[in-house]
Amino acid sequence: MTAAPEPRPDTDVETLLRARVDALVAEHGPDSPDLLGARYDAGLAFVHHPEGLGGLGISAVWQSRLEELLVAAGVPAPAPYRNPLGTGTAVPTLLAHGTRALQERHFRPAWTAEEIWCQLFSEPGAGSDLAGLATRAVLDGDTWVVNGQKVWTSYAHRARWGLLLARTDPELPKHQGMTMFVIDMHDPGVEVRPLRQATGGQEFNEVFLSDVRIPDSARLDARGRGWDVARTTLLNERAALGARPAPREDGHIGWLAQLWRERPDLRTPQLHGRVVDAWIRAEAVRLANERIRQLAATGRPGLEGSGAKVQHAETTQLVARVRAQLDPEAALRYDEWDPDLAPPREERVAGYHYLRSRPMSIEGGTTQILLSQIADRVLGLPREPALPKETPWLEIPR
Repeated sequence: MTAAPEPRPDTDVETLLRARVDALVAEHGPDSPDLLGARYDAGLAFVHHPEGLGGLGISAVWQSRLEELLVAAGVPAPAPYRNPLGTGTAVPTLLAHGTRALQERHFRPAWTAEEIWCQLFSEPGAGSDLAGLATRAVLDGDTWVVNGQKVWTSYAHRARWGLLLARTDPELPKHQGMTMFVIDMHDPGVEVRPLRQATGGQEFNEVFLSDVRIPDSARLDARGRGWDVARTTLLNERAALGARPAPREDGHIGWLAQLWRERPDLRTPQLHGRVVDAWIRAEAVRLANERIRQLAATGRPGLEGSGAKVQHAETTQLVARVRAQLDPEAALRYDEWDPDLAPPREERVAGYHYLRSRPMSIEGGTTQILLSQIADRVLGLPREPALPKETPWLEIPR
């Protein structure tokens, strides 16, 4: 694991950031095609990373200040959805559990989105119970041979790399017998089949793995530590899904509020209360998420991200329902989109918004599972009945 950065006086950090930003702007204009790469090389991608890995070796709490300085200098913010699983989950996972060689190989192209990432976690028989997965990885010399099937894999049809969780020791209890790998999605034996959604898009896929060979050097952490590595991935994923920075009335709630203000002919007394309720909930989630982002920046994100993800999903679905009730004709209209690319956020019509909001309570961890985790690990409520943890995976009924 990467050691925590040494603290520096705030004045020194501010001076360092300003100098790096000034040098970046002087050498690369805002329209430079290599701006993202230049940011990484200057240590202005993830400031808490070690130098040489896109960072400056300073505390993550300075990331927001860096973004302010970049905006003030005219440097455009990177598109947030250019490689969400690369920068949001793969990079943090490799930082915590990967070798220096893996970090040097993958961090820069993940940041620039030259190489897209996916996560090969869920399976047809192991969705909510991720630890029950059956995809097998068998060691053959210094290479692992993998066979199995994954499903609901976002961006697999575009990805070059993936985080693969596989079972390496079926005789051990299910949480102890898994190992995490970096897999090349272009390797022989990897077959991706898109799953078409109600929106017409294909963000999700099923992936078949047939005698895929992965070098042991692509293993993350020790054999059998896959569950610990996966927890790092999932905590970062939920924090990224639920707690992104946003101004007031950003996104869907902004479109709803604008429609309410500009179309008095659509207003009714019954809908007034629903619009106000949706606005209040969206603002409360935004403020809570800002606090969660600040907490996450101090170290490894915790279950705050799970709570944020639950609230983000429920609030987005509420806003979608109210918007459809406010303008039913618009909600029934739906234009065909390029099935490989989601439409730009500002162009998503009410019909697309409503359809796309439905899976938000499933992707990145179902709402029911996240609430169970919060009940158990935050509130200390009694756990649900389950087999003893020491039960070997092979003896678990399926």
